[in-house]
Amino acid sequence: MTSLSNRLLTHATRTLPRYTSYPTALAFQPAADDADIRRWLADIQPHDTLSIYAHIPFCDRLCWYCGCHTSVPNGYARVARFLDQLKREIDLWADALPDHAGTAHLHFGGGSPNSLNTVDFADLLVLLARRFRLRPGAEVAVELDPGNLDPGFAAGLGAAGATRASLGVQTFDPEVQRLVNRVQPFEQVATAVEALRGGGVGAINFDMMYGLPAQTCDNVAASMETALSLEPDRVALFGYAHVPWMKKHQAVIRDADLADVTGRWAQAEAAEAVLSAHGYVRIGMDHYARPGDPMTARLADGTLHRNFQGYTDDPSAVLIGVGPSAISSLPYAYAQNRLRVDDWAADIAAGRLPVGRQLETTSDDRLRRTVIERLMCDLQVDVGAVCLDYGREVSTLDPAIAAARSLEPDGLCQIDGRRIRVPHAMARLVRVVAACFDNRSITAPKRHSAAI
Repeated sequence: MTSLSNRLLTHATRTLPRYTSYPTALAFQPAADDADIRRWLADIQPHDTLSIYAHIPFCDRLCWYCGCHTSVPNGYARVARFLDQLKREIDLWADALPDHAGTAHLHFGGGSPNSLNTVDFADLLVLLARRFRLRPGAEVAVELDPGNLDPGFAAGLGAAGATRASLGVQTFDPEVQRLVNRVQPFEQVATAVEALRGGGVGAINFDMMYGLPAQTCDNVAASMETALSLEPDRVALFGYAHVPWMKKHQAVIRDADLADVTGRWAQAEAAEAVLSAHGYVRIGMDHYARPGDPMTARLADGTLHRNFQGYTDDPSAVLIGVGPSAISSLPYAYAQNRLRVDDWAADIAAGRLPVGRQLETTSDDRLRRTVIERLMCDLQVDVGAVCLDYGREVSTLDPAIAAARSLEPDGLCQIDGRRIRVPHAMARLVRVVAACFDNRSITAPKRHSAAI
């Protein structure tokens, strides 16, 4: 295990993007209408496969740590109205697309997709599969709240077409669960996993957290041991981002109950030690997978990717997001749907794609995006080779390499010519190295989480 030295402490406390895109969403600009996104969609080629993200902005309970775009509907009538609007939005996007090669990956997130009832979820999946031409063998992934997972919903997911489920476990410690309003005993999660697997969902992911109130190295490690007894295929280990100025409900969490950055680092190290002892392979800065998992294979052959859902083995260059706040990623642009449900619904009723913010990328953006993605995924990159791939001078990004070189004495990276490598022990700080290639210079300390 690596301890957090005073020199590393400075880097660990920096507030930085998670680089699920580059440029990041902070660079997006207001969209006057949907003319630009329709023009960008026209660039999709017949051989391009799609990835579809469906955002369900509802939860049956509000967890105090949550940073997602969600709310508690207080009755199913509001959810039903939303579904009618979402179906119309799906038709708008599908009608706007040129010919394409079908959908290789469909992801339901939120919020909690299991805030829908079983029949409505299955109907929505059928509509998305039909309108976006789901390919045979495509992955259909669903994020779930195991504390409010109806047994029938879980058992029917496989028959509905889901191939992967991601459960927000976070912790099994009863006191930590109480402090974040997410009480879900081990037996409840185990029952959900059994129902999912019994219903034909072949792959299970767990989201786990460190840095929550009252968490310690011991209870983080104990929760991870308990989680791994259910043999998830993948584990994402996220650090809690305390931003009560952005998410007002987080004010319920007392600063005094939270570990400092040194404690957070130690908690993350304790969790990773358990994962390593069970044979899980580290993926980038915060994911872990079994040796035979498709994501591990992508890591090994250098084709791992990163998008708004995090690390992925999905190779599609076109991501279409539906639902309020969902982001679409195209080869030459990004577009984010309106955040407020009322604004989103008004655009849909008027027959407009509900884009609220957008950005057309430059050739320099796309060059830097590739370097950043390879660093985030592979923990290494040949910067000069990437420049040549983009038809640029091999020295184009030398100033960024010089910035990264200043991190070498602290052990964050190793540089040989124009090749940069982040040591495994520093993977959790890879964002610090990636930020050297961020040329947008958008600093927003109250919008990004700390590196640890």
